[in-house]
Amino acid sequence: QILKDLARADLIILDEFGYVPFDIDGARLLYQIIAGAYERRSIIFTTNIEFGKWGTIFADDKLAAAIVDRIVHHGRLIEFHGPSRRMSEALMFDHTNNQSTTTSMPQ
Repeated sequence: QILKDLARADLIILDEFGYVPFDIDGARLLYQIIAGAYERRSIIFTTNIEFGKWGTIFADDKLAAAIVDRIVHHGRLIEFHGPSRRMSEALMFDHTNNQSTTTSMPQ
């Protein structure tokens, strides 16, 4: 049922892609989703992982190459450079002396 729902979606977003590696079955399932959306649907990936390292995510370089090939064919790559915004805005980080601090939340 999930595959049918994804096939009807106008946009698929895969956020923080690649932080958890896929087993071979998961990688094949993702390939089916991407191949099904190829030239028909939009997919957004967010990741810090370079395309050249995607083989380690899927444990299969050929499958990774097939996925990357479909993504980059009509894709647009947008790169952001600079420090992590999450780290700079972290509530538990004391920017004055570069030490972690603890804060209590109001009840």
